[in-house]
Amino acid sequence: MFNLIVKAGAWAEGRDTILASRVFEYTDAPLIERFRPGGQLDLPALMPLPTLFVQEGYSSQVTHVGTITRARMVGENVALEYTYDLDVPALLNEALRGFMAELDIGHDFEFSRTHWAVKDVDLYRVLLRNTQQRRQRPTVFQLTDYENIEPTLVSVMMPFDLAFNAVYATLQQAAKAAGLRCRRADDIWENPAIIQDVVSLIDRSKVVICDCTGRNPNVFYEIGIAHTLGREVILITQADADIPFDLRHLRYVRYLNNGEGLQTLRERLQPRLAELAQ
Repeated sequence: MFNLIVKAGAWAEGRDTILASRVFEYTDAPLIERFRPGGQLDLPALMPLPTLFVQEGYSSQVTHVGTITRARMVGENVALEYTYDLDVPALLNEALRGFMAELDIGHDFEFSRTHWAVKDVDLYRVLLRNTQQRRQRPTVFQLTDYENIEPTLVSVMMPFDLAFNAVYATLQQAAKAAGLRCRRADDIWENPAIIQDVVSLIDRSKVVICDCTGRNPNVFYEIGIAHTLGREVILITQADADIPFDLRHLRYVRYLNNGEGLQTLRERLQPRLAELAQ
C-alpha cells in the first residue's frame, strides 16, 4: 500500500501543502473508509505508507519515492513534511507510465491533476520488478534477466577426468563442513547443451572453485565467466605453472593429489568457505 501525491510544479524539497478536498481522489472506497473513519482524515495512519511524490506532466517531470514525516491540518490544507528515500533514484514520469497499471493508476489523467490517492499495491515490489537494470544478454548461452544466487551453493570447475574425483570429494567435504553444498556440472542435466548447464550453475553459485591443473581451456573459459558475473572465485592447482599469467596476481591454493595433500587442501579451504558463507 502506498500514497500517490501529485502536484503542479516542483516539490518544495521537504515541505508542501495539498488541499484536503483533493485527498482520496482516485482511491477505492474501502481504503477511504479505512483512512477516513467517521469522516475524519486519519493522517497518522497514512504517514507510515511509502509515498510517490509526483510532479504533474510527462515531459521532463520526475517522481521521488519517500516518506511523510509529519502531516497536519492547516485550514483547508494538509501541511506535509517529508524526506526522499536516497536508496531509490528519481524516476521519470514517462517511465512510470510504462507500468502504471501495476501501480493501480487507471488513467493518464492522474498525472495531470493535483491530488492525494492511496493505492493498495506493494510499491517497492513493483518498482523493483520494473526499474532494476537488466544485464545484456549473451548469444552463446542464456542468462536470466536477474541474478538468483543460491547462498549455500558452491560450484566446482575442473576437467571431466577420473583423476579429479578424489579432489572433488575433498571439496565437497570442505563445503559441507562450512555449511555449504558443492556441485559440478556433470552432477546435473537440465539443458540440451552442457555449456548451458555450466553457465547456469556458475550464475546460481555463491562461490566458484576452479582447478587450473593441466591448464584445461574449458576451466579457463569458466573462470572468465565466473569473474565476469562477479562471483567469488577460488583458484586451486597442483602446479604453480598452470596458473595463467593474467591470474597470477590473484591468490590461489596449491595442493598435492594424495591423501595428505587433499587433507591439507580441505583444511585450507574450509575456513575461507565458512567466511564466505556468512
